[in-house]
Amino acid sequence: MTYDATFRVWRGDAGGGDLQTFTVAVNEGEVVLDVIHRLQATQVGDLAVRWNCKAGKCGSCSAEVNGRPRLMCMTRMSTFGEDETVTVTPMRTFPVIRDLVTDVSFNYTKAAQIPAFTPRPRDEDGNHRVQQVDVERSQEFRKCIECYLCQDTCHVIRDHEENKAVFAGPRFLIRLAELDMHPLDVRDRRGAAQDEFGLGYCNITKCCTEVCPEGIHLTDNGIIPLKERVVDRRYDPLTWLGSKIGRRPRQ
Repeated sequence: MTYDATFRVWRGDAGGGDLQTFTVAVNEGEVVLDVIHRLQATQVGDLAVRWNCKAGKCGSCSAEVNGRPRLMCMTRMSTFGEDETVTVTPMRTFPVIRDLVTDVSFNYTKAAQIPAFTPRPRDEDGNHRVQQVDVERSQEFRKCIECYLCQDTCHVIRDHEENKAVFAGPRFLIRLAELDMHPLDVRDRRGAAQDEFGLGYCNITKCCTEVCPEGIHLTDNGIIPLKERVVDRRYDPLTWLGSKIGRRPRQ
């Protein structure tokens, strides 16, 4: 079954642009990225779009489809009615390079600032021993494909460019949480999470969880536990008293 769909695709660069309307054929079983590729092949050969695996694992084809952050390769055309206009725009949180391609280097900068994994010394026999339950606690976060849809939808940086200097975004808060939960890691990142990566800016709207293509529970399983650990360290009266009398490290 084939039908003609109406697509509105943002075209432009850092200097500005607008939505352009196209009529393009859609075949049964196709995804939005298929249609964008057909546009490139038949009508606008210079349309810029980033993609790679076309299997929902590389995170390259992130964009906004009808206003919602999505992977274009995982968004089926059957999601929309045949008479529904499909609007495709670049991720709003990041600067546009051209058409649907954005500059996501902000994320690489934040990633480089995360304090590295710091394992405790090995046991006397040269091995590391951990409980399986402790390993599994942070495994969920390892599924992240770094599509940055969670960064795109987070209103703290989406609507406030000035916050990018002090807020790393949900992708890197769960990276901090993952390291903090790791059974071998000995580095305390709770102070850095609050002071350097802006943990306090997150107000737990769960919008990042809603758009994650891997189904990671960023807020419930990562950010909220990290907030609780920061609060325990900073505001628990016994911990505070311990730091004053030298029984606990100051944070």
